[in-house]
Amino acid sequence: MAENDKKIVFSGVQPSGNLTLGNYLGAIKNFSRFSEDYKTFYCVVDLHAITVRQVPAELRKRTYETLALYMACGLDPEKNTLFVQSHVPQHAELGWILDCYTMFGELSRMTQFKDKSAKNAQNINAGLFTYPALMAADILLYQTDIVPVGIDQKQHLELARDVAARFNLIYSDTFKIPEGYIPTDTMKIMSLQEPTAKMSKSDPNENAVIRILDSKDDVMRKFKRAVTDSETSVRYSEDKPGVSNLMTIYRAFTGKTFEEIEREFDGKGYGDFKLAVGEACADGLKDVRDEFARLMQDKAYLEAVMKKGAEEAYGYARRTMSKVRRKIGFVN
Repeated sequence: MAENDKKIVFSGVQPSGNLTLGNYLGAIKNFSRFSEDYKTFYCVVDLHAITVRQVPAELRKRTYETLALYMACGLDPEKNTLFVQSHVPQHAELGWILDCYTMFGELSRMTQFKDKSAKNAQNINAGLFTYPALMAADILLYQTDIVPVGIDQKQHLELARDVAARFNLIYSDTFKIPEGYIPTDTMKIMSLQEPTAKMSKSDPNENAVIRILDSKDDVMRKFKRAVTDSETSVRYSEDKPGVSNLMTIYRAFTGKTFEEIEREFDGKGYGDFKLAVGEACADGLKDVRDEFARLMQDKAYLEAVMKKGAEEAYGYARRTMSKVRRKIGFVN
């Protein structure tokens, strides 16, 4: 299929800390499935990261790391456009324009704003409030057809669709209305310490989070401490969230069904089960860790990938912005 005939996929990840097992199994690991049949844009969204205070040197370092992790997790820069958000200035430009077409009430209803405001009470800034409009700009800038999203981002995608439809109604068709893609086999990975809550890279309890770059010793230690329940049976059930979460992780790395896992550990205790999950996870992430370490030794190569990706993204972004600027009355 010709490049111009392919549908477009866009997604972004913040460089706000070492990505977790949830990021890997729930999102990045699945991104490569789009590479052959779609034109794919995968972005390190550093503009979003500064809605909370960052240490500049650490933000720069994590930007390189996130790009390297994209590639270590299987995204080939020859088949995917990998770039840094701030390297394409049209993101910020369209973000401001869409601020002017996004209603205050719509932004007030965003649950993530409420959550992040509670966690950053000393820095509830305007960017934290309006960043869903910037997220809409990220998506609409590339005339995106499909956005792989988790449940927690679905509300933001709906806002992007509403804003695009509103703009199109005022000025005629300008943006494609993107569709969300939540694959049925996407893994929702929960905290190892609070298995009713999603695993989060900002969790202050390190024992709750498996990070993609954790050493094997760290992975094993965290799984040994994972919360289960007072029973001893390995069984997938809503009333056993801790065990069910571990079974989901084990299934992801072994390909076994829940029924097969239950048979494998029939009559065995949670100690044996946790060790097996830890081994499968640590071994499954080894290639990613090794490739990440190799890539981080070649900063010049990472910068070349950034540059190539930004140039490709810029071409698409510029076409959209030319249309937007003309329709709203800006002088070129």
